[in-house]
This record gives sequence, C-alpha cells and structure tokens, in this order.
Amino acid sequence: MGPVRLEAITWDRLGDLLAERLLDLKPADGSPWPRIAFDGAPAARPGDLAARVSESLRMRGRSSLAVGTEGFLRPASLRLEYGHQDVDAYYDGWFDTGALWREVFGPLEPDGDGRVLPDLWDPATDRATRSPYVQLPPGGVLLLHGPLLLRHWFPFDLTVHVLLSPGALRRRTPEAEHWTLPAFERYTDETDPAVTADVLVRADDPRHPAWNGSGG
Repeated sequence: MGPVRLEAITWDRLGDLLAERLLDLKPADGSPWPRIAFDGAPAARPGDLAARVSESLRMRGRSSLAVGTEGFLRPASLRLEYGHQDVDAYYDGWFDTGALWREVFGPLEPDGDGRVLPDLWDPATDRATRSPYVQLPPGGVLLLHGPLLLRHWFPFDLTVHVLLSPGALRRRTPEAEHWTLPAFERYTDETDPAVTADVLVRADDPRHPAWNGSGG
C-alpha cells in the first residue's frame, strides 16, 4: 500500500466536516446510536477533537456524549501490580475494557436502553466516581476517545486515529511518561491504526493538522 495522501485543514473545519459525516451515519448493526472512536496517544489529544465534534453536532441539533477511557482505568492495585512503569501492563491491563463493554457499549446495542455511564473510576482518588448515568436519545452519538482503542474489537461505526510520528510523540509526551512509548510502538506494529482507521488525522504540528479527506 502506498503512502496516504493528506490534506491540510484547520481543527475547526475538521470538527465541522466530521460532524456533517456523522449526521447521516447509520450503524451497520441497526443500533440507533452511532459509536465513534477517537483513537490516539495522550500526547495527540484525541479528546480535544472529540470535544470539537461534539460541539459541532450540538450546533446542528444532534445529541452526543464524549466519553474518555481515562475514566475507565482499573484500580491502582490492579494497574500497578507489576510496578508503576510496566509496559505490558499499560498495554493490556490499565483500562477496564469489561466495564466499557458493560456500561458504554452494552446500553447502545440495538436493543439497549441508551443509558451510558460516562466514567467509572477516578485515577486521582483511586475511587469510584459515582457519576450518574446519561440518557443518550436515539440518534445521539457516542464519541469515545483514548489510546489503543482499535485493538479491542469495540463495535465502532467510524474510527478516527490522531497520528503523531515517533519523534513528535516523544517530544510531546511528558518525560515522566516516556516509559509508555514502547506500548505505542507495539500498537503500531500489531494494529497499524494509521491504516486501519477510517479517518486519519496527522497532528505532528498541533497548529496545522492534516487528514486523509473523506477517509475509507
């Protein structure tokens, strides 16, 4: 496969174009709730793009809910069982994928009730957040953002990957978190999100993103 052609774009325009695309998106499984992935390392700030799309959807009269996987971290006793800087644990065991299936994706299945838990665990206090459930109306869009999303077989209807080159990822990742970088190398080798995602956004220069147009 040859190199992907990318077009320069502004973040605001990108948010608007993605929102427009989501207005007509029909989930393949018949669910009334489209489920969108905004995948990227923390340094790529995929949550910022999810927030822009959420605002663009709101301006178009469409409900949405942005959910960050950082709200579904497992308790510290489980995450840090093998130490504070275990790459394999970060890759395989930091995020509570079971809770995401149960509390986020399950309610949005075709026969679900649309009641989504926006977060479960506060990593700062290492306690349950006790947040109330959010009722997402039919047609409302789930915008799930976080790292390593495309390796879990989540039932996404559209996937967006915010890409950083290895050099940009290292520069923009705080030094205290450099130990996580091998996990993203492994993710690239095993999942190749830049190729498998429907929409690719390159954000090496955070002021001047580029994307692969309509994706696909």
